[in-house]
Amino acid sequence: RAFVSGQFDEAGLTDDVTGLANGDYLGLKEWEEFYAKDYKFVGLVEGNFYNSKGEVTEAWKKLQEDISKALKDKDKKDVEKQMFPPCNMEWAKEKGTRFWCTKKSGGVQRSWVGVPRRLFYPGRDERCACIRTTGPPSVDPASKENRGDLD
Repeated sequence: RAFVSGQFDEAGLTDDVTGLANGDYLGLKEWEEFYAKDYKFVGLVEGNFYNSKGEVTEAWKKLQEDISKALKDKDKKDVEKQMFPPCNMEWAKEKGTRFWCTKKSGGVQRSWVGVPRRLFYPGRDERCACIRTTGPPSVDPASKENRGDLD
């Protein structure tokens, strides 16, 4: 747990990784890949993830499910970010918050600028997204409509 939480005290130095955020599960996967690539395998440690015979435990299976779920969520968000890139934003005491879009907003290179709009998904925080204003809707590319994703 400490590898992803940074909590290197008694409470954090545990092999119980239940209830982590998706990003933390991705971090654990990165640590596992790092050690698999850069270190020689010498054996397994009996405990939460492997039994005395070296067989995986239910906790290991659950961890793999959580990592798989985190990877799918990341892929989904990457697709969403391409379709609805994050807006640029700045704040100044005199002017307050300003949102705008460019062809590179949110680090997503594209051929259109779009307009900033509030994007809502159930169970998630709203965010500012750049929305296409021309062409067919993303959900119906064969449409004859020419309002992008405004509707």
